[in-house]
Amino acid sequence: MELTTATRRRGVQEGGAHLNPAWAALLIAMLFCPASWVSADAPTQSTRDYILWYRNYDSPAINALVNLALSKTPEYGAYRLVRSQELSQGRVLRELSRNRSRLVDIANVATSEERETFLTAVPIPIDGGLLGFRVCVVRPEHLPLFENIHTLEDLENSNIRIGQGTHWPDTEVLRANNIQVVTHTRYEILFSMLRNNRFECFARGASEVLYDLKIEADPNLVIEPNILLAYAMPSYLFVAPEDQQTAHRLQLGMERAILDGSFGEFLRTYYGRAVQALNLPGRRVLVLENPYLSEESGYVGRRTLESLRHRLELLSR
Repeated sequence: MELTTATRRRGVQEGGAHLNPAWAALLIAMLFCPASWVSADAPTQSTRDYILWYRNYDSPAINALVNLALSKTPEYGAYRLVRSQELSQGRVLRELSRNRSRLVDIANVATSEERETFLTAVPIPIDGGLLGFRVCVVRPEHLPLFENIHTLEDLENSNIRIGQGTHWPDTEVLRANNIQVVTHTRYEILFSMLRNNRFECFARGASEVLYDLKIEADPNLVIEPNILLAYAMPSYLFVAPEDQQTAHRLQLGMERAILDGSFGEFLRTYYGRAVQALNLPGRRVLVLENPYLSEESGYVGRRTLESLRHRLELLSR
């Protein structure tokens, strides 16, 4: 039995926290059905290699989540997670859309209506929506620039430039909110550009910034302590448009993890520390509009923003 994309998207909203009754009944049936009903052609013997984008593979949180989802679906067969070549985000999305080279099978990136059109999304926010909560990585001497930023209008009227990836959906969101943006195609180069004063803020997701700075190990880069940029930006796992089997396996695995509590434990383990360390509940929140989401992802993102304080309190426990 295969679920349509529309059915899957309607079924899980806000990380699985709100299931409509019809979907809940179907999901419970799926959890206890025979393997042949979940997917008629699911492999049961051979080991399948899943090539995960290298930035996701190197991220302890995303690597752990993909392994969690795959481990919850043993009826699909044994698996091995493989690190991809070091490809830019734009190249990864092109390779997935072509579905020919198999340079990558799974990538976690922020969603947009365009991406959901030419790729297959697993529509469960992998980090509880934290990617849309952004803090600034800055040089210490630039900290005074942020002291008088209290509103989005203050940021718009300042001379603060924000660094982002050329192909990241965040770039267009920031520009749509009249914020100056400087871009580069490679994530690693953006840190060099920040060090060289090409911009004053490298906006990083609350779910990723601590890991970023641990890898950079540069005492001349710090996190600005008072401002939180917030916009609807769910972060999904994506696969090639024709690779429905992988999409079904990942979604079923994540749904099972939601129901048995291991997804919540994953969020607390990998993201609870970030909420506390970054003092997210105590920051000044600047809410930006994101006009580039699909209707379904826009719903997920809006609910995330509406329940910002509650979600941060849960993750900080």
